[in-house]
Amino acid sequence: MTGITIDTRDLTKRFGDFTAVDRISFDVKEGEIFGFLGANGAGKSTAIRMLCGLLEPTSGTAHVGGFDISKDPERVKATIGYMSQKFSLYEDLTVGENIEFSGRVYGMSWDDIRERKKWALDVTNLAGREKRLTKTLSGGWKQRLALGCAVLHRPKIVFLDEPTSGVDPVMRRRFWELINRLSVEGVTILVTTHFLEEAEYCNNIIMINAGKIIATGSPGELKRNYLTTPILEVQCGEVIDALEAIEKEPWALETSVFGSYLHVSVPDEALARKQIGEVLKARGIHYDSIERITPSLEDVFIYLLDRETQKAA
Repeated sequence: MTGITIDTRDLTKRFGDFTAVDRISFDVKEGEIFGFLGANGAGKSTAIRMLCGLLEPTSGTAHVGGFDISKDPERVKATIGYMSQKFSLYEDLTVGENIEFSGRVYGMSWDDIRERKKWALDVTNLAGREKRLTKTLSGGWKQRLALGCAVLHRPKIVFLDEPTSGVDPVMRRRFWELINRLSVEGVTILVTTHFLEEAEYCNNIIMINAGKIIATGSPGELKRNYLTTPILEVQCGEVIDALEAIEKEPWALETSVFGSYLHVSVPDEALARKQIGEVLKARGIHYDSIERITPSLEDVFIYLLDRETQKAA
């Protein structure tokens, strides 16, 4: 399939009676940033490990870079770059030594390693830090080093499993700037994350829950397709009390808490503003504002999870 670097059909993984990944199918295009969204334990990491040739599927098929993950797992491993959820480089080696070691693991020549080492240090902003012990780096710098090592051998497909877990927001943004740079250079990137705001950087997204795909599309498509009613954001001090009061009302289609804010999906914006004010006033709850907002991917995900819960009930 022209332009498709990853194609997956009914991919399934069971551990005894437990189904971790349940018949998932999707395609990833060349140069795309493709996001796997879901809570911890949703099946994201298991799917990644199968696609990387590290875990044998129970059933279904997948091709990565043109190679069958079941028949040619070693060819798959040689084709891709992989960054695991847990930092996997050597803490007692320097930054430069870790880069060189990664190059040798990938079978690169010393001339190529020297050239790519300079590139990796520059692109990760680690130039000048190559003699520092890796264990002295902050979590964010370690993740940048791990990504530099994962793409050292010029793979055209890179798998990133929860790459910004434990990283502060500033470093997380810089990390995504690096991911975008790789995408512009034609590298296909499949990334798993439970940080829903990060998914806004992705070209296309799969939302997964309990091993099943519950939605697919671009960030804009997901918002348009699944949240078609207005969402009002209520700023109030007693947000849990407000939630308990409003969610009982028939006109409150969906309610969820976001910090000190309450999001309420309603059929009629003008009428709901009045109704929300009346309900809160009757409960003695002070509110500062009621404003319509553009839905976030978190709103979409919460809506879909609620829908799945209702199906299972």
